[in-house]
Amino acid sequence: MDLPRSFVIRERDHRIHNPFTAAKLATLGAAIRLRPGQKVLDLACGSGEMLCTWSREHGVGGTGVDISTVFLAAARARAVELGVSGRVEFTHADAAGFVAAEPVDVAACIGATWIGGGVEGTLELLGRSLRPGGIVLVGEPFWRRQPPDRVAVEGSGAQTREQFEDLPGLVASFGRFGWDLVEMVLADGDSWDRYVAAQWLTVRTWLAENPDDELAGAMRVELDTAPLNYVRYQRRYLGWGVFALMRR
Repeated sequence: MDLPRSFVIRERDHRIHNPFTAAKLATLGAAIRLRPGQKVLDLACGSGEMLCTWSREHGVGGTGVDISTVFLAAARARAVELGVSGRVEFTHADAAGFVAAEPVDVAACIGATWIGGGVEGTLELLGRSLRPGGIVLVGEPFWRRQPPDRVAVEGSGAQTREQFEDLPGLVASFGRFGWDLVEMVLADGDSWDRYVAAQWLTVRTWLAENPDDELAGAMRVELDTAPLNYVRYQRRYLGWGVFALMRR
């Protein structure tokens, strides 16, 4: 049980595996008014940057869950580096279906709603770990503007136009699913660049180091096409944000 190698290669140098900068992650922690001693569950936690930095800055504890052995090793090392290894732990498991042993104050899935089969299912899953009055965090793409054709849809990284809502549609869906939107922090062009553009140098460096790897051909094709698709489509059409929700 692990992530595809291509994904790990592409994001091996990332601490944050979504279009957020460290500043935006800090803004999110302040926005939801974290307090010392609170417990956070982070499903599909990646390299654990959110949990580790929030533990250092706000005194929270908690658990991160991910299927990537590489990213979890980075998360555990980061916890030691920031001096929070006594407050946070990281579990190698499939986040789909994972429920905390005890209710938590914040239950999060930042950019991996496929674990619940979409936003509604992910909110239901997160809610199973949440204490009464707690906050759920869900990270999700949305259309900043409607892509005009299939080329633009696929160039933005989506399979179909219907895969994502626009921002008003996404916000309206939270209410239909029984949740109040109480805060949000959205990615911008710069934070998108730091997430996506940084991958090009990582892939180029990996190719130089591994010219005979079985994935080299596919990664070379990706590097040939990804930058133009990004600036032509994804950066223009696709938004992303983290939404803080409380059960109605």
